[in-house]
Amino acid sequence: MSAPSPETTTSAGTPAARPAEGDLDTALHVFLAQRNRLFRIAHRIVGDAAGAEDVVQEAWVRWQLTDRAEVKNPVAFLTTTTTRLAINVIQSGRRRHETPSEPRFADLGDLASSDDPMLCAERTAAIESALALLMARLTPDRLAAYVLRKGFDYTYTELAKLLRISAPNARVVVHRAQARLGSQRERSIPTESHRRLVTAFRTAADTGDLDGLVRLLVPEARVRRLAPPSRRPADPAHVPARQAA
Repeated sequence: MSAPSPETTTSAGTPAARPAEGDLDTALHVFLAQRNRLFRIAHRIVGDAAGAEDVVQEAWVRWQLTDRAEVKNPVAFLTTTTTRLAINVIQSGRRRHETPSEPRFADLGDLASSDDPMLCAERTAAIESALALLMARLTPDRLAAYVLRKGFDYTYTELAKLLRISAPNARVVVHRAQARLGSQRERSIPTESHRRLVTAFRTAADTGDLDGLVRLLVPEARVRRLAPPSRRPADPAHVPARQAA
């Protein structure tokens, strides 16, 4: 990235006030020290280098326009800003046709035991964006089947018991969910519903206990069998294309 200009403009095109030169030098130093990590966060969410670069540039603009004297933790501020900007990109109408058709739950690892808070922030952002896309494009049954199959390696037999359908039909539900993700049509996502799903997913990933996630995805009246204990999230990079039921 070329060195950002010390003068920027607001969204209305009006030149923003030029910060003091020394203060801007400090801001630039802080930003460039985090730039590569911010790019990784953005790239993990938006899925392409050009989009990630745009997000990082916008984060730099926000950092310039912020009253930095009030920011107690610049790294946390830049991380949060980049994450929110990236999520806004994939949810915006002008970018829907560029959104990857199948979000990945890759590299989740053990969120609870990670010693790197920045890595946790990156993984959390990836989970939030992936689940937002799934909620916007999938029906409840397809959402449940897809998350449990792709995220936690459920077999089609296990999905069939939860959804009260046959194993072959469970396979069809997952395949239709995957196909539906290529559509540009999206419904609005209630903020509270998204927050609850992210929390339940992270709890399941952290502890291996999927009971809360299953109860959220599948209404209790329809659940015939609770989630098996101590199941860890699957890494899609190591999941065969066709798994045995």
